[in-house]
Amino acid sequence: MRAFNVGLLGWVTLALAADWPEWRGAGRQGVWTERGVLERVPAEGLKVKWRVPIGAGYSGPAIAGGQVFLLDHTPRTGSSRVTERVVCLDEKTGRQLWTREWEADYRGLDYNNGPRATPTVDGDRVYVLGAKGSLRCLRVKDGQEIWSVDFVRDFGTVVPGWGMSSAPLVVGEKLIAVVGGKGDGKVVAFAKRTGKEVWRALSSEISEPGYSQPVLIQRRRPEVVIWHAGALEALDPETGTVNWSHPFRVTMNTPIATPAWSGNSLLVSGFFDGARMMRLDGGTPELVWRSNEGNEIRSDKLHALMSQPLIMGEYVYGICSYGQLRCLRRDTGERVWESQAATVERTRNVSAWLVPNGDRVLILNDRGELVMARLSPAGYSEIGRTKVIAPTSAAGGRREFGAVVWSHPAFANRHMVWRNDREVVRVSLDASEY
Repeated sequence: MRAFNVGLLGWVTLALAADWPEWRGAGRQGVWTERGVLERVPAEGLKVKWRVPIGAGYSGPAIAGGQVFLLDHTPRTGSSRVTERVVCLDEKTGRQLWTREWEADYRGLDYNNGPRATPTVDGDRVYVLGAKGSLRCLRVKDGQEIWSVDFVRDFGTVVPGWGMSSAPLVVGEKLIAVVGGKGDGKVVAFAKRTGKEVWRALSSEISEPGYSQPVLIQRRRPEVVIWHAGALEALDPETGTVNWSHPFRVTMNTPIATPAWSGNSLLVSGFFDGARMMRLDGGTPELVWRSNEGNEIRSDKLHALMSQPLIMGEYVYGICSYGQLRCLRRDTGERVWESQAATVERTRNVSAWLVPNGDRVLILNDRGELVMARLSPAGYSEIGRTKVIAPTSAAGGRREFGAVVWSHPAFANRHMVWRNDREVVRVSLDASEY
């Protein structure tokens, strides 16, 4: 299993501190490397360190330097206008350290339940993005605004139906954001300290920006991978030059799940159009395999909704659009097995997050459960599960609990921080405390 961890992390150097400073943690790989974590779920459940009331939102928490950052919103009765807010809490106590608010108009949004993007923490600054495209750089210690831009006002962005969801990515001295601006302003790089535009790339006339997260990978040189509604593309982070492009028209403009990568493999998977595995050797990446034609009900490989698949050795594991956890062969996409156990319900839009830790995977389903399991070509082996937080976000389709939890948890200092539309909770996974 040690070989799996090295292969999954690849070239990415994770932060030495036990922090989770951005979407899916340092490097956006979603791997929790801390040791001393519980091997099994206690019969009595997990110890809750604190619970703090918050407003609704899909933004996952980020943790850095002993502080927890997340976004929520407060709607106005009878109006499309809302107050969006970033909240900073003390990691150990949950005490509110500061907040920063701004006004937004949610007119035209589906799932108008608050900000979507997870904060990105970089040293003494945190970058936050509202659902209608308000990007702000704030001071970590007190929330003071350093600079801000508005995608609609400054770049002519037409906000897609499910809002701006792609958390900005720090690469060196640049902050790279999926803006969806007019002309060639789909992706914009800002000087991270001043907000000054450095470059812009990719046409917004071809397709919508989608909802997937930009990621930084390493081939012969670093590349920022952007999966938008028209293609999978890689940009030079210094200049914005397009290094390569693979056309991939996505139904209903819904690329959502974060691209997964390991070694020479790069995988994307969507709800309607399935998965594509790319080989990154040489110059232009090659398509290795793709899902068959047809919709998600008849899918033969992987049809993810929100969850980033995992590439573990010679196999791929991912959650499909009806909650099926599947194992595929990495080289062919052939299905090895399928299990419904992790998510329980087989209905449309069921999802879960997958976070490896040591020789097992933590699975956070939209029932608010933490599931510990081992995944291998031999099958799904559950170690245990426990309820952590209540589902509170409305979901289309039948649900046993009538709602879901669609926010990604954060893992830091042997604890997990998770939120719903009413509260954020910190629970201990520290083996020494049980």
